[in-house]
Amino acid sequence: MKLWGGRFTKSTDSLTDHFHSSISFDKRMYKQDIKGSIAHARMLAKQGIISDEDAEKIADTLEEILTDIEKGIVTFDEQAEDIHMNIEKILTARIGEAGKRLHTGRSRNDQVALDIRMYVKEEITQIKQNIFELIAAINSIAKEHVNTIMPGYTHLQRAQPVSLAHHILAYAEMLKRDISRLNDTYRRTDVMPLGSGALATTTYPLDRKYTAKLLGFSQITLNSMDGVSDRDFLLDLLSALSILMMHLSRFCEEIILWASFEFKYIELDDAYSTGSSIMPQKKNPDMAELIRGKTGRVYGNLMGLLTVMKGLPLAYNKDMQEDKESVFDTIDTVEMVLPVFTNMLKTAQFNKENMYKAAGGGFTNATDAADWLVKNGVAFRDAHEIIGKLVIYCINQNISLEELSLEEFNEISPVFNSTVYDALNLQNCVNARTVPGGPSESYIRKLIEINENYLKEQNYSAGEYSDGQNYSAGDYSDGQNYPMGNSTKEQNL
Repeated sequence: MKLWGGRFTKSTDSLTDHFHSSISFDKRMYKQDIKGSIAHARMLAKQGIISDEDAEKIADTLEEILTDIEKGIVTFDEQAEDIHMNIEKILTARIGEAGKRLHTGRSRNDQVALDIRMYVKEEITQIKQNIFELIAAINSIAKEHVNTIMPGYTHLQRAQPVSLAHHILAYAEMLKRDISRLNDTYRRTDVMPLGSGALATTTYPLDRKYTAKLLGFSQITLNSMDGVSDRDFLLDLLSALSILMMHLSRFCEEIILWASFEFKYIELDDAYSTGSSIMPQKKNPDMAELIRGKTGRVYGNLMGLLTVMKGLPLAYNKDMQEDKESVFDTIDTVEMVLPVFTNMLKTAQFNKENMYKAAGGGFTNATDAADWLVKNGVAFRDAHEIIGKLVIYCINQNISLEELSLEEFNEISPVFNSTVYDALNLQNCVNARTVPGGPSESYIRKLIEINENYLKEQNYSAGEYSDGQNYSAGDYSDGQNYPMGNSTKEQNL
């Protein structure tokens, strides 16, 4: 018989049981469900709603059930529908009447909202750890390639010379913003809904703030209807992870291009490449392509949940059961993608010679030639026109700007003198750009140090990370400390 079966005169159809059940996917929240139930039982005892003896019996048995689940000796029942009722059913089977008292003062509506928030908090911490590892890998590669010259691109056309360090550190900035978004998501997830009941709380004198403390939440939800029907924090998560995947996809696209014979900037390790079943010469960047492809999957999960939520009246609706599979799939995808991407990048070899050669082609130093003219008294628009004419001349002669003789320069403008060759030197072009944010060696070394300090501030240290409680959302290397909001003080928990 169903735990809610008192109202019904006959059993549900077997097809209904299968269609209605969520145990096949929400069983992964068993740990959160048990921890939440233990805290709820202890709060009920503290408030005199159930006896201390029953509370201890419930807590001890739930701990035993947790151990048994992790040993693989517990079988979940589809007819019990979900992880919440499965745990309660097992508990009651083991301790009888005391087990039946656990659900006093709560509903599955606030119970599932609690479980998914606890689950998401833990997963955000893990995902952040993975992102920190990628940032550290990027920073390490940048250290090795501060003076590796390559062309920077706009419209996928060679534009100006930069360093490889400057190029890939752009992705470190994107990833730091991803961390900031996840910190913000964590803050909004860190709100405890238990005690909201089905939608209108309960007549029992619950101490919700005590339960929040036991479970490590910084605040409680302030409206019970919102408490059971809010899934904004999941949309925040899916949005933040969609943007993260977009950043990884962009990086993958460049790696795919760079690994091609046309570019030959990068050689991927054999461990992160695949071959062809018919073409023996092929070495395909399949890991990068698959990560790029999985980005669409994550986008789809975000759009799916937005669509589920868009027309729901308050408060809880069964539609919300559809939130978990998309969230679980996205988390699983991201947690699989990040280590693969990081290791693919760490093991790649960069072809400095080809990068330098490419930077020397395509007139990437043309802007520097124009700047040289401006510094020697020529108006920028006139300088732009002069260098444009020189570029046409070079294209016709199949030579580069630095290969022009001084006489050829002077045929276009008498302003040129021999110092123009220093301005055209690719290394000088890069290092002259000392404006903060630019590719000069002096600034890039500062940025690498900024990133190292950022990782230290985030308590990241080669695979070690704090429990996620000691950060400020948006702490960032630009020196701005965006406050997380001291919700603990606000609610006096």
